[in-house]
Amino acid sequence: MISVAEALDQLFALARPLEVETVPLLQAHRRILAQDVAATRDQPPFDGSAMDGYAVTEVAPGLRLKVIGESAAGHGFYHPVKSGEAVRIFTGAPVPEGATAVVIQEDVTRDGDWIIIGDSPEDNTHIRPAGGDFKVGDTICAGRVIGPNDIALFASMNIADVPVTRRPVVALISTGDELVMPGEPPGRDQIIASNTLGLHALMQDLGAEPRLLPIARDNEASLKTAFELAQGSDLIITIGGASVGDHDVVANLAPQLGFEQSFYKVAMRPGKPLMAGRFGDAMMIGLPGNPVSAMVCGHVFVAPVVRAMLGLKAQPAPRRTALLAQALPQNGPREHYMRARLTDAGLVAFGSQDSSLLSIMGQADALIVRAPKDGPRAAGETVDYLPLR
Repeated sequence: MISVAEALDQLFALARPLEVETVPLLQAHRRILAQDVAATRDQPPFDGSAMDGYAVTEVAPGLRLKVIGESAAGHGFYHPVKSGEAVRIFTGAPVPEGATAVVIQEDVTRDGDWIIIGDSPEDNTHIRPAGGDFKVGDTICAGRVIGPNDIALFASMNIADVPVTRRPVVALISTGDELVMPGEPPGRDQIIASNTLGLHALMQDLGAEPRLLPIARDNEASLKTAFELAQGSDLIITIGGASVGDHDVVANLAPQLGFEQSFYKVAMRPGKPLMAGRFGDAMMIGLPGNPVSAMVCGHVFVAPVVRAMLGLKAQPAPRRTALLAQALPQNGPREHYMRARLTDAGLVAFGSQDSSLLSIMGQADALIVRAPKDGPRAAGETVDYLPLR
């Protein structure tokens, strides 16, 4: 068995970077910026007014000025303003040549074509300088998840097409004669396949393109068909059959079909029977069949791998810290990921940590991370956890 950290290192070594593709700006949300992009224009492209008021060459209490025109957003006044003159101006409009300040309309009395500046005008030019937000060539660096604020920024930079990392295609294969898909009538000895559906949702959240393949039965022909259907995928995830029992088809048959194993078994709980390697051009991760084990391994191992394939930094799933609301006993020899709830008082681990209980996984919003042989923890101590929501 290897540690969780060693397993992650080997998984990152197996992950291959994906190609860059260009998508329209409106399709770039939640994608990963694959190359630096640069502004193609200054913003604002001109000195602009920050307020409604009057553009003037000088400001002094009681000064009387003649209004010679108007500048509005999209309709500038393109004549010089001289001493003794003013131009009516609105927020976002270009400041006319010669004007050095905008006097807000609350500080002005208007009389026909004339204005008089009040006794105490604001000490502020109210002018946004050209390029004050960004200039041509200012760069947004690659390796970030593009969010709504980025979309607005790219649009302002006049970037209509965005270079992003291609989404990894992830094939999901459940294995076992005991499984049927949701909605199908299960036989007397069968259960409903759940792991691939949960992992499918996780892959969507991560920005991958998951492909839910038919269940592979406990025989070589069925598993071979499943791998044939997975051709063209960047990552193949099998669920179940990763142990070494007589009916564990993935561990027993995958090497005969071309699987090159990098490691098998990780010193963690839940999720020990995890294996990984390459299957042709694809990376492959074999997850344990217990429902909770598969989902925990999805968060601990698969999610960081997918992020790395997308061009983000190769690093473990981000942890946070919180206080324990209740004491915990000493941990065993394996790194333990305990399902827990984050309450106002702190983290509360569920009483049962059986790896078959998806109902508890559904209630959990955190995984408390216990180091191997971690000693007893008292209420009020700080511990690491992985957020699940």
